[in-house]
Amino acid sequence: MIVEGSAGALVPSVKAEAKSSSAAEASPAPDPEASTEILEPSSAAAMVHRGGGGGGVDAADKDLLCPICMQTIKDAFLTACGHSFCYMCIMTHLNNKSDCPSCGQFLTNTQLFPNFLLNKILKKASAHQIARNASPVEHLRQALQQGYDVPVKELDSLLSLLAEKKRKMEQEEAESNMLILLDFLHCLRKQKLEELNEIQTDLQYIKEDLNSVERYRMELYKTRERYSMKFRMFLDDPMASKVRSPSIDKHSSGVFSSARNSPGTISSGNFQNKKLDIKAPANSQGLLRKEGFSGMDPQNVAQSGLSVARKRRINAQFNELQECYLQRRRNLNIHPQKQVERDVSGFQREGYHPGLEDFQSVLSTFTRYRSVLMVSLFLSFISRLRVIAELRHGDLFHSANIVSSIEFDRDDRLFATAGVSRRIKVFEFSSVVNDPADMHCPLVEMSTRSKLSCLSWNKYTKNHIASSDYEGIVTVWDVTTRQSVMEYEEHEKRAWSVDFSCTDPSMLVSGSDDCKVKVWSTRQEASVLNIDMKANICCVKYNPGSSVHVAVGSADHHIHYYDLRNISTPLHVFSGHRKTVSYVKFLSNNELASASTDSTLQLWDVKDNLPLRTFRGHTNEKNFVGLSVNSEYIACGSETNEVFVYHKAISKPAAWHKFSSSDMDDTDDDAGSYFISAVCWKSDSPTMLTANSQGTIKVLVLAA
Repeated sequence: MIVEGSAGALVPSVKAEAKSSSAAEASPAPDPEASTEILEPSSAAAMVHRGGGGGGVDAADKDLLCPICMQTIKDAFLTACGHSFCYMCIMTHLNNKSDCPSCGQFLTNTQLFPNFLLNKILKKASAHQIARNASPVEHLRQALQQGYDVPVKELDSLLSLLAEKKRKMEQEEAESNMLILLDFLHCLRKQKLEELNEIQTDLQYIKEDLNSVERYRMELYKTRERYSMKFRMFLDDPMASKVRSPSIDKHSSGVFSSARNSPGTISSGNFQNKKLDIKAPANSQGLLRKEGFSGMDPQNVAQSGLSVARKRRINAQFNELQECYLQRRRNLNIHPQKQVERDVSGFQREGYHPGLEDFQSVLSTFTRYRSVLMVSLFLSFISRLRVIAELRHGDLFHSANIVSSIEFDRDDRLFATAGVSRRIKVFEFSSVVNDPADMHCPLVEMSTRSKLSCLSWNKYTKNHIASSDYEGIVTVWDVTTRQSVMEYEEHEKRAWSVDFSCTDPSMLVSGSDDCKVKVWSTRQEASVLNIDMKANICCVKYNPGSSVHVAVGSADHHIHYYDLRNISTPLHVFSGHRKTVSYVKFLSNNELASASTDSTLQLWDVKDNLPLRTFRGHTNEKNFVGLSVNSEYIACGSETNEVFVYHKAISKPAAWHKFSSSDMDDTDDDAGSYFISAVCWKSDSPTMLTANSQGTIKVLVLAA
């Protein structure tokens, strides 16, 4: 109907103009010969001149326009009824209708004839128009090309004038180029001076910090020497040696033998008494002597190896650590109020800048956990994360094994898993770690009506755990009785996330595909609060230090931070992700981490409403791959079937582990499509649980 209307609006407008022009020209039954449009070339050119000079077209000039396209006629053809059209216009019209567009008389292709006279007129008119619009230079060129006689004296004058004009234009162009170059150099100089000032300021920071660190290192060295002297005096005191028990003598003889023996000897009992994770090679003593370690005991060798490993990690992430150091050093100088708050809130080492202390804390935690090490001549890397236990989550009665959520309880003694198998399984962590078998029976198993998407343990009532499922039902379970305590069925679509408040154990929050965030109380059956949003809700999380602040991740690519006392508008809206926000987790009361299907993690300051850092390295474009945080580290999964660990101050991964092909069935054709589906830190320890879409659960640890 729209197409017909638009077509109808075009056709009548053309016909109306054609009929009005034909009515003004001739009688209702015109004679073809009498109505033939014959114009003198001079008069036609004059018409064009008059029309071209103004902004519009007068009535006489309309005779040179095609009644169909309303443009100057091109390749004019004359009809039997005496009207002229563009050849292509009239042919296109006759392919659809057999009449004249101007008068409506019957017309066919055989009744069209070339209008040579009109074509000649139009050609001359076009030439006159071009000549009239030509520049003076073009007129001069045409005159000279046509053989116009110019006296030599006038030519010399003209050439001199042109030469002077050329010099003036070249000078103006040169001045303009110089101004552009000068402006560029001024901008470059300003930028480089700013960079130089910044570098000089950074160098001053580094110089001050070097002096502080050297001074403190000397203090530590002197303190160590004093204690070593006192300890040696204690060992050499005959009265003290009588007091020492035989057992202490036995264990300490190997440790301090290097202090009393000659420098070239090492006690053979040293390595035997050490409790090492991995046995040293039999020829380690010979290798150590060969490499010049004969004057050091094995403990010093191990410490040296640890130092080398930590330096390797620093070198691998040097650029990121440099940026972290400078950022902290600059920020506390720009914002002195933060330094005052720090001085009041915590102990500050004498002579240390607060920014240096902050960075030292980052560097310490970043290099604390390394790759798994072998004790040999040189300590070397084995893997990024060490697997200490493995558990198969498969179910004999369900082929789908995806673990959607995995969570530790309040005391980190138990952990629960849930997923598409419609079961909540609770395991004892110590049994899983200590028992080498990969199949473990859960302590508790609870069946549900629908696939599960999320779990959340109550932070105070140890035996209570909440779940959300694909039918939109939020359930609170009692693990002891294996029964549901409360069921909330207000969500109209799949509920993706649920979370218990850390400060008020009776409150929990959930988010759903129905674009609603609902706050519940275990004391009543109906929701306490309802927040309507414009996009699907994928994740919700209470601030650990508040029972009224909730972070909400949405399909609109934003994180909405609400104060539940005023839900009319969010307290903050964090923008930075390019796709759906799939997880939100709090590292502290002020630090919020978010994950998105744009393959990035973001760290935000919810107090100052600021973005802090973006983390890249994993792959996440369509699946829920899990997110977990502690006070220093962020862990997430990847669609490459890998687990990635980031330090919160460094944008690149600090550690990772891949679920290798050996973890999967050889007959599985979909092994390449597996992804990590859930991760969970064990409080602030270096241990985490991680699961993939095949149902394999691993206990990983950052080796110390």
